[in-house]
Amino acid sequence: MKSRIIGTGSYLPEHIRTNYDLEKMVDTSHDWIVARTGIEERRIAADSQCTSDLATIAAQRALDMAGVAADDIDLIIMGTITGDYPWPATACVVQANLGANKAFAYDVSAACSGFLFALSSANDFLMSGRGKRALVIGAEIFSRAIDWTDRNTCVLFGDGAGAVLLEAQEGDSGVLSCHLHSDGKYLELLYQPGFGSRNPASIEGIEAKLPFLKMQGNEVFKVAVRSLTQVSKEALTANGYTSADVAQFIPHQANLRILEATTKRLGLTKEQSFINVHKYGNTSGATIPIALDEAYHQGLLKEGDLILSAAFGGGFTWASTLIRW
Repeated sequence: MKSRIIGTGSYLPEHIRTNYDLEKMVDTSHDWIVARTGIEERRIAADSQCTSDLATIAAQRALDMAGVAADDIDLIIMGTITGDYPWPATACVVQANLGANKAFAYDVSAACSGFLFALSSANDFLMSGRGKRALVIGAEIFSRAIDWTDRNTCVLFGDGAGAVLLEAQEGDSGVLSCHLHSDGKYLELLYQPGFGSRNPASIEGIEAKLPFLKMQGNEVFKVAVRSLTQVSKEALTANGYTSADVAQFIPHQANLRILEATTKRLGLTKEQSFINVHKYGNTSGATIPIALDEAYHQGLLKEGDLILSAAFGGGFTWASTLIRW
């Protein structure tokens, strides 16, 4: 038995914020952003939208592709760090929106690695026999956790959602393995200081911009490339494959420089690597499921293909999975 992806779906908000738009907001330029990140534009959610709205649309599209009704889902696991509320889990809101009355639902907080952590958890449930179908979602409205006066971070992020539907099936296709790692000593290189029990809500905290992301980009870059390379090799070695066997490498879309450095270290070609960071920026836990959905609809994922995914995020967390399509 394996957990096979039988449906994919994604949703990107309509509003596009280009680098030229950012030139009017902060001291930056289109050329500066592209040279350092590869990002040309990103999507921004409407004021009336929340993370569950984006996630619900992506999830419904995955169900529609698979031809599966919401009542036939056994569990929903969602990777997000920009949920509708501090609690309860946004996955529960999505469950209600879909009418998935038989499913239990919860969120996973692993920053940009959240989707792969959620996928690993869902795979474990299905392989233990505790369910037949699992909806795995990555969704973020990161634009509301960003200081739009900080040119070093505001250029990087965007909003979006992606989802996959897993089904336990006999056969060769499905999730081959998942590999998860964390190291909390790097926390302050990439985190959101407020508001939580350490820094509870206050006027002073708002004035200090504690609810916004803080990042030491150069230090994050070094650890990210090393960790993404290591965890990708771990997945390949665990299953007896090499980079040459990979049909598509679908990594977390954080920054083009990180992706290029990682693929070079892995010995992957441009044809093997799926990249869409230039269109959407870093949508955190949503990047991989969005990319999977796009790659599928572009005809790049064929039955029997070996798909490698890897992600790196705050915590630090990093993860990989190897999938037989």
